[in-house]
Amino acid sequence: MSKDTASAAEAFSRHAEEYDQWFDKAEGRMLFALEHAAVLLLTKDLVPPFLEIGVGSGRFAKALGIRYGVEPSEPLAAMARGRGINVEQAFGENLPYADSLFGGVFILFTLCFVNDPQRVISEAYRVLRRDGGMVIGLINLESPWGRLYMKKKDEGHHIYMHARFYDVEEVNEMLNTAGFSVETYSSVLCQPPTDEPAEEEARTCLIPESGFVGIRAKKSLSGEMP
Repeated sequence: MSKDTASAAEAFSRHAEEYDQWFDKAEGRMLFALEHAAVLLLTKDLVPPFLEIGVGSGRFAKALGIRYGVEPSEPLAAMARGRGINVEQAFGENLPYADSLFGGVFILFTLCFVNDPQRVISEAYRVLRRDGGMVIGLINLESPWGRLYMKKKDEGHHIYMHARFYDVEEVNEMLNTAGFSVETYSSVLCQPPTDEPAEEEARTCLIPESGFVGIRAKKSLSGEMP
């Protein structure tokens, strides 16, 4: 466990209640609904069991029917357990699961907070079945929303100061390196950042300026790590 990764987990632990309660505010409810819709577009044909790496307080996992999760922050892990998720307190770089166990692995909003994203994606590859799918959800660095969160990071926001945001091309390179091939995308948050986001239709395509991008990938045909 690196110092950077530990610092992010500690920050989430200190602010766990504030983080979880944000989803009950008007902005949080709308953003959750939009992002959930975008992720849901990528779950077709995936067969459980599902795992979420960085399950947080379990809100997305519960809404998506994900039964298993890993989470390094114990306060957040406890919240997720309270929402019915089977949670292991662990880091994504070292998943406590056997090979080829899950039909779907989800990394939603977590990649920007891990110290070694390439290793996390490789671990996801290891525990994913050959017929399964990986779903990554990210705040797109190359968007107005990405620039907003970068500004918060630069201003020393207690959570985002620990983040390292990525664009779609960077994440695709990590996926390819790990042995994945990208199948499809979803996009939402094409509207400019606001405290009162409006309803918007999530679309099954890559919209470069969208604030949230979902990526679905599958294992390479060989089924072996490169």
